[in-house]
Amino acid sequence: MSRTILGSRRQALLAAAVLAFVGCERSPVQPSATGLSASATAASGDNLFPAADPTGTVATYSTTGSLDLGNPFFQSLGTNGRSCGSCHLIENGLGLSAANVQARFASSAGTDPLFAAIDGANCPAAGSASGADAHSLLINNGLIRVGLTVPNPAEFALAVVHDPYHCALVVDPVNGPTASMYRRPLPATNLSFLTTVMFDGRETVAKLDNPTTHAVNLRADLSHQAIDATLGHAQAATAPTTAQVSAIVDFELVLFTAQRSDQSAGILEAQGANGGALELASQSFFPGINDPLGGNPTGAAFDPAAFTIYRPWLSLSSSDKTQYTAARQAVARGEEIFDTHPLSITNVRGLNDALSTPLINGTCTTCHDAPNVGNHSLPVPLDIGTSHVFQYEQDPNIRAALAQLSMPDLPVYQISCAGSPDVFTSDPGRALITGKCADVNRIKGPILRGLAARAPYFHNGAAATLQEAVSFYNLRFQMGLTAQEQADLVAFLKSL
Repeated sequence: MSRTILGSRRQALLAAAVLAFVGCERSPVQPSATGLSASATAASGDNLFPAADPTGTVATYSTTGSLDLGNPFFQSLGTNGRSCGSCHLIENGLGLSAANVQARFASSAGTDPLFAAIDGANCPAAGSASGADAHSLLINNGLIRVGLTVPNPAEFALAVVHDPYHCALVVDPVNGPTASMYRRPLPATNLSFLTTVMFDGRETVAKLDNPTTHAVNLRADLSHQAIDATLGHAQAATAPTTAQVSAIVDFELVLFTAQRSDQSAGILEAQGANGGALELASQSFFPGINDPLGGNPTGAAFDPAAFTIYRPWLSLSSSDKTQYTAARQAVARGEEIFDTHPLSITNVRGLNDALSTPLINGTCTTCHDAPNVGNHSLPVPLDIGTSHVFQYEQDPNIRAALAQLSMPDLPVYQISCAGSPDVFTSDPGRALITGKCADVNRIKGPILRGLAARAPYFHNGAAATLQEAVSFYNLRFQMGLTAQEQADLVAFLKSL
């Protein structure tokens, strides 16, 4: 089998991305001259593979010193030409940006395997020959369709009230009623920090809440996910072999990805800062490491200062002044805002209801608590409102927050639970896995590293930019941020 990613055109795109770099204070790491050979090895001894992104440079660090492009991760193991690398691109921080999708659609006239009708079209019946309109959610918002069987039995009744693509709910002759969800691909890197696999946790077949079993269970979960992705997204006739699955998981678990440079702030490990993938790879982690609800198995108290990467930049003095000083100070202020700025947590399913507390005073790190990583250190899926539907929303804070987003035109479902008002949602979240009313709209928060490389944001691609995401949080949780504080927070997020 050819040891390439997706042919010569795909090789050229990736080669250009890996070789691109933004001029900063020190010479960039350059990959080996072989570039996209079967084993791409980083020069300079630090195993970094950089790629240009919209605000600077993202880099992936491999603890093995190479990126084996002959790994089954990059091989088509199904029937439609796709590989794991079709949706998890090195130049997008092992995720997928809408900009990349748009370029691939334009250059291939929609024939790239990414646009396979099974889930790359808004509905499977549309087909790749139907033009951009048939793939609008993928092209504009980077969304892949996920067909989920409605649980039977379930505590709720589900009905469709808006069906723009005519496949919101279809009857599968084998599995029964199947609902179409549209979600962003999660990055296939930084996986050692996971406590939930997939937004709704459906691939968490072995729990990831115990430090003793985390490593073994994570391998089991990622193996299960690799099999399901090959049979589903790649439309394989048979499951990948045990050796292929093991090789894919081995490849994924040695990768760490983070922003390495910023066009305004320069190299993100300069002047005492600890940005970049090298530092991330050495970050301590175990399930519950900084849990705000007392779940740390060591008994240590929650520390809201979960991010400390750019703390040294807060104290830059006039003697430290460079062309990057002002931008670095903004990044550091943004980190401090993330750690310390008060917010009001209300009407969050999975948190306020679980604690029987209508108001929780917290900070961003109340939910994004894993130190210098940004996901939750325990599996706690939450409903912060991103799946809510503006025209049906009653909570004024959520309604105001939704108005800040570039929400795609998604199907709308009506969820009816006994004794509760009906819920209108574009994605019932974990409820489609468990069948429980308490899980409606609940999804996990993803790892917050390498964000600049993979816009748009949120599980449904509703935030076109990090500014939209910050504007959403500002109103959703009544943060009262000034324009400068919002700009600083954006500067921090794009430096992760």
